[in-house]
Amino acid sequence: MSDNVYNVLFLCNANSARSIMAEAILNRIGAGRFKAFSAGSRPKGEVNPYALQLLESLNHDTSFARSKGWDEFAESDAPEMNFIFTLCDTTANESCPIWPGHPMTALWSIPDPAKAEGTEAELHLAFADAYRMLNNRISLLVNLRMDALNHLALQQHLDEIGRDTAKPN
Repeated sequence: MSDNVYNVLFLCNANSARSIMAEAILNRIGAGRFKAFSAGSRPKGEVNPYALQLLESLNHDTSFARSKGWDEFAESDAPEMNFIFTLCDTTANESCPIWPGHPMTALWSIPDPAKAEGTEAELHLAFADAYRMLNNRISLLVNLRMDALNHLALQQHLDEIGRDTAKPN
């Protein structure tokens, strides 16, 4: 890993909610150390309006938000990723592209708020819960002392974050 900015790709199926929220969160709280991107294995083509509404209500810039496929990040001219986090179990079981640079990967499965059903309040709550979980995990990532961890220890921390068993470093 370099001492420069760490590129992080968040993956999920549709790239319409979880991965978009993760991208916004990391680009805000990891400013200067991390640059986040998001993509989907089967992009929906549009960002979920509940995700956009939540991000905007929390004063996130959403001008970046677009649903796109992961092939965009496997191209030779794509930014080289340091980390790739899969946010859903189904995407973790798919055949992924070969990522340039062999980034570190981890499964950070989060329930899909876009599949929530119920009243408007219940739908908003599902998105708020997903945001909270992502924010917690990304906060742990941002606070890892990358320079003090060898490759194996770093991978262990990334996996623990995904299992919600991580302790502050």
